[in-house]
Amino acid sequence: MAQEVTQVLLNAQSADGVVRKVAEESLKQFQEQNPAGFLISLSHELANNEKPPDSRKLAGLILKNSLDAKETGRKQELVSRWISLDPTVKAQIKGALSQTLSSVVPDARHTSAQVIAKIAAIELPQGEWPELVGSLLANMGGLQVQQPAHLKQATLETLGYVCEEVSAESLAQEQVNSILTAVVQGMNASETSNDVRLAATNALYNALDFAQTNFENDMERDYIMRVVCEATLSPDSRVRQAAFECLVSIGSTYYEKLAPYMQDIFAITSKAVKEDEEPVALQAVEFWSSICDEEIEIQEEYSGDSEVPYFQFIKKALPALVPMLLETLTKQDEEQDQEEGAWNLAMAGGTCLGLVARAVGDDIVPLVMPYVQENVSKPDWRCREAATYAFGSILEGPSLEKLAPLVNVALNFMLSAMKDENNHVKDTTAWTLGRIFEFLHGPNVQFPIITQENLPMILKVLLESINDTPNVAEKVCGAIYFLAQGYEDNSGGPSPLLPFFQNIVQVLLATTDREDAGDSRLRTSAYETLNEVVRISTQDTAAMVMQLVPVIMQKLNHTLEMAVLSSDDREKQSELQALLCGVLQVIIQKLGASDTTKLGIVQYGDQMMSLFLRVFACRSATVHEEAMLAIGALAYSTGPEFGKYMPEFYRYLEMGLQNFEEYQVCAVTVGVVGDICRALDDKVLPFCDGIMTQLLKDLSSNQLHRSVKPPIFSCFGDIALAIGEHFEKYLIYAMPMLQGAAELTAQQAIRDEEMIDYSNQLRSGILEAYSGIFQGFKSNKAELMVPYAGHILQFIGNVYQDKERDDSVTKAAIGVMGDLADTLGPSAAPLFNQAVFYKGFVDECTSSDDQQLKETAEWALSTINRITNTG
Repeated sequence: MAQEVTQVLLNAQSADGVVRKVAEESLKQFQEQNPAGFLISLSHELANNEKPPDSRKLAGLILKNSLDAKETGRKQELVSRWISLDPTVKAQIKGALSQTLSSVVPDARHTSAQVIAKIAAIELPQGEWPELVGSLLANMGGLQVQQPAHLKQATLETLGYVCEEVSAESLAQEQVNSILTAVVQGMNASETSNDVRLAATNALYNALDFAQTNFENDMERDYIMRVVCEATLSPDSRVRQAAFECLVSIGSTYYEKLAPYMQDIFAITSKAVKEDEEPVALQAVEFWSSICDEEIEIQEEYSGDSEVPYFQFIKKALPALVPMLLETLTKQDEEQDQEEGAWNLAMAGGTCLGLVARAVGDDIVPLVMPYVQENVSKPDWRCREAATYAFGSILEGPSLEKLAPLVNVALNFMLSAMKDENNHVKDTTAWTLGRIFEFLHGPNVQFPIITQENLPMILKVLLESINDTPNVAEKVCGAIYFLAQGYEDNSGGPSPLLPFFQNIVQVLLATTDREDAGDSRLRTSAYETLNEVVRISTQDTAAMVMQLVPVIMQKLNHTLEMAVLSSDDREKQSELQALLCGVLQVIIQKLGASDTTKLGIVQYGDQMMSLFLRVFACRSATVHEEAMLAIGALAYSTGPEFGKYMPEFYRYLEMGLQNFEEYQVCAVTVGVVGDICRALDDKVLPFCDGIMTQLLKDLSSNQLHRSVKPPIFSCFGDIALAIGEHFEKYLIYAMPMLQGAAELTAQQAIRDEEMIDYSNQLRSGILEAYSGIFQGFKSNKAELMVPYAGHILQFIGNVYQDKERDDSVTKAAIGVMGDLADTLGPSAAPLFNQAVFYKGFVDECTSSDDQQLKETAEWALSTINRITNTG
């Protein structure tokens, strides 16, 4: 096989399906029968300059895929497989890969660089392959040895990939220093090859996270910054773009070190925005957006924290920065409204302007408003659109006092601009109206923009403009969405939307039926807006909402009769079903929340459930998720009545719990199990063996995404609460799982933000489980929990010590402490006498501003006092 490997690799890329299939089978067989020989063959194929570029490229790709995978379980398997290979085999493969870096074929070098980085990601953390960095740096040559440009380019690319793949702890500081020296030398203006400069600049981008120590040193930092700024002036636009990407990353990673360089950075970003090619100019604008992000975060999260430096770079640059951004706004692309995901200099400039407004607040208004007034009526559509975009961009950030008078003056003008002859202007005007309604309309707004007097006119314009082109109509849907949302907490009186409700609903439904509703997300947007209009509706419109149920059911029924002849048809059917199930879910939640309207939902229950089960039969994951959510809402609304659907629904519930691949579906199904437990109470018992078996399987699986595990623990609590003493038979399986997860949260050493969030979710889930189990056993069989009480109290003690816990964890922990005392009574007294931490925890909670937390803590303390006094 080794001799034929070239031909097999070429055949595996053949246009002939039969030839391709045979080749793929041969490769699979070779890999299974002789894994080491297979990898050696591939590495030799990649390294051999005599071989065709196509076979070399595929050999490298298969090698890379033998070392890494997106899915965690598979990745661990591949890593173990590599680690267990004979060292001589690994050395052969690594030697071949290093040799390939000097190949004259760019694809072979590029692939080899990626594979070397994948091996480095496995070996460097284990303390293996210590010579890698040194051997790569030797490729860069020196004063005595001049290496070819293509070898230096491939080496720098490899160093960049290695920095991307490995964590900072895997490299010693002297290795980091050597890498940065080589990279910065490669970026220098004295380097004659643009390809080398580009590879070096990209490598620096990946190495920046490693450069903490170097950025602390003034001389080293000055040198790195000088080289990056010089690279933004390179004659090669690729290098300029990559250099600005480095600046963007430096802006967010090393914000506190930027002060000495800001004047120079403003000069080079300003020059790029005004004169350079669009991809370069976009990155120059992105630098200022990243500084805004940093300063917004500092103000929102660390205001008053003197240890966090806040330099107000944006405020200081404002007089020059705002005119620079305004200048970008007239550089629109003719087709931007028709292309999904379009991004150009005008859009980047407007986005940055919006961030500047959030960073500096009122100070931006006098700098932008003259531009708006000067351009908003000009004959050139570009000026009118730019002025409208500028106005819309600054509506979040400045105070209502500052904005309200301006918006009051502008509103009528904006409404009439919805009839502008230019599509771009109408699109941006509708977006701006949406922003006005989002930020300057609502029950807490002191200076109302929308009044009884102008509401009819506003709705007249919006409901006419929704018939415009799909891109404009989609933005109009957004405006109606925020208009409706602003009436959410309408102090109990009839909603101002009441006289228009029927018309709004009919127009939105008509919009979903438009021939062109598939363009610009129009159909999705119209349904989302309909959902919001229903969600904020009041009792006065309940009858109209009820009339929607048969209409939506009919539409859902229609999707089940669609001819599905292709994957596109399947996708369209699935998307429609998801949207319609979403509408029914909102209606069920709305009408099911009130006793006066709940009956209507119960009456339609059989028909709805029948439709949802037929949707499941279409077997589409997205629909599965939306239909599952709607069923959860139906269970919650219909209560014990839902029991009659369980025999037929149960198999789909089990399928959802088994859906590891689409973990969101699994998570939603776990939530629905909770809804069903609350609806049926102990009537859920006949299904609990199957449900608990599947939940325990899910928890034991390496394949299931970790985000599903906290809701599963919480679900144990729901089941225990529903079936009470019958939970006894599951205790020996559930408790070790809960204890293991509790210990895991106490041991986590790496505490990045993502891990802290996950740890809090996990703890909430565990505590909700304990709470449900305690309450389920309280009236009978409380003694079953005695063996676990010490461990649970210790877990709560760990939670109390953790300063990173969030409010929901605090509430749950203090509640479980009370549940433990309440359920176990005097038998828990010795535990509390030993666990002195509980007094400090209770004190912390009773001095909180959160009334609910205060009450829970007071109840917990009185319960503990009651049992310790008796004990």
